[in-house]
Amino acid sequence: MNNDHLAGKNVLVTGGTGFMGRHLLPLLQAAGARVTCLTRASSRTGHLPRGVAAVQADLQSGTGLAEALEEQDVVVHLAALLFGLGWQDYLRANALAASVFAKALGRRSTGNKRPERVVLVSSLAATGPCGLAPGVTDATPPAPVSAYGWSKLMAEQTLGLALDDRLVVLRPPIIYGSGDKGLLPVFKGAAKGIAVSPGAFRTFPVSVVHAKDMAKAVLCCCAAQANGVYHVNDGARHTMAEFCISVGRALRDITGKPGTVRVLRMPLPIMAATAALSTAFGCIHVRLTDPQDRAPVWNFDKYREAKQAGWLCDSSRIQTELGWTPAVSLTEGLAETVEGYLREGFL
Repeated sequence: MNNDHLAGKNVLVTGGTGFMGRHLLPLLQAAGARVTCLTRASSRTGHLPRGVAAVQADLQSGTGLAEALEEQDVVVHLAALLFGLGWQDYLRANALAASVFAKALGRRSTGNKRPERVVLVSSLAATGPCGLAPGVTDATPPAPVSAYGWSKLMAEQTLGLALDDRLVVLRPPIIYGSGDKGLLPVFKGAAKGIAVSPGAFRTFPVSVVHAKDMAKAVLCCCAAQANGVYHVNDGARHTMAEFCISVGRALRDITGKPGTVRVLRMPLPIMAATAALSTAFGCIHVRLTDPQDRAPVWNFDKYREAKQAGWLCDSSRIQTELGWTPAVSLTEGLAETVEGYLREGFL
């Protein structure tokens, strides 16, 4: 699919200063869109592409949100909390924010112009796990297993009630690429020759997608013919062990250092104990020491996802209906990710 449908459109992006934003914003501009990035007072905007406007608003209180939506044709809702310490964190950051967002969109609907399309970047966690190929489909009834997954599903339902067929939902699996800090511990571990796969006697199959392909999927979902829920992946089935070994190979190819990765198939009871300890220490640090600090990447909610049989999804409908095709192979995507980490000093 070409992106002519975005030429001359006003597009507002929430969460555009984050990892996915750096891959999406340039593509929106290249498609001819006039892009505005919704920011917070604490957001760092220095790295935004030239020509992208920034406007401040608060997704928790709604302050400034109605004004930011003025004259927007398309809204891409990327903003979300991926790592929290409990249900309250996820519900506040994801579900409550969607409710505030829906009210602001509702207020705009009484004016002369309202967004004709809202694309919500949700998560495979909102659908639920599946360890058998080809994985969950766009028609699979949602069955989240984590607080994060439930909060994303609630955000979908809240916005769906407000927007009806103007809402299109993308449920990606693991997204990786330069700038991502969520998977950074995996790459750091692989650099030391160690990786972990959940379960002592399991393969833990997963779907993944590179951020560049994910950004292209977002552009496809801005089109008028897009509807409902779409899943995306890179067209292949991976296991967590294979993914980590491939990370080591990418590190070796780019840095010249030994890239052999030993994969530890961690028993689930041990993983549960480490997740509980990590969550407890995170609560002490974040709640009592620095309330603005990030929650730990490994916590008990992520353990709820890790103990499942696998996370596979089928992306056939978005390919058939919208012409989206994954173009970045795992080898190419990991090379781009490692180069980005090295460039920014993360590794």
